[in-house]
Amino acid sequence: MSTVTTHPSLTKISTPNAPAAIGPYSQAIVAGSLVFASGCLGFDPQTGGFVGESIEAQARQALTNLKAVLEASGTDMGKVVKATVFMKDMNDFVAVNKIYEEFFGQHKPARSAVEVARLPKDGLVEIEAIAALA
Repeated sequence: MSTVTTHPSLTKISTPNAPAAIGPYSQAIVAGSLVFASGCLGFDPQTGGFVGESIEAQARQALTNLKAVLEASGTDMGKVVKATVFMKDMNDFVAVNKIYEEFFGQHKPARSAVEVARLPKDGLVEIEAIAALA
């Protein structure tokens, strides 16, 4: 068993307003003036299940969860520096972009979007971000 502990310069973030981590990781970590948010799926924080089977429903909930984690960290969507969007099917790119724009408006953080073979619990989309605190 590992004896590694979180360094005192880092702060683990956990909020009940987003689904709990489904593995050995934190919802986010604050390091200095940056927040590193783990990938958010389209889970309902109350039930732990997906909010629906459509890409739109899962993308909207993933971004709602990301927003909750960022706010619990002391920042917001307007301070996201970099986002990464993982999709099960790149054919969903346009649909995900539409939902993404609803959350970011005129703010356009740097971003990557990639198709992946599989996401946890067979989700359709997962979104992670790095945000500034100041």
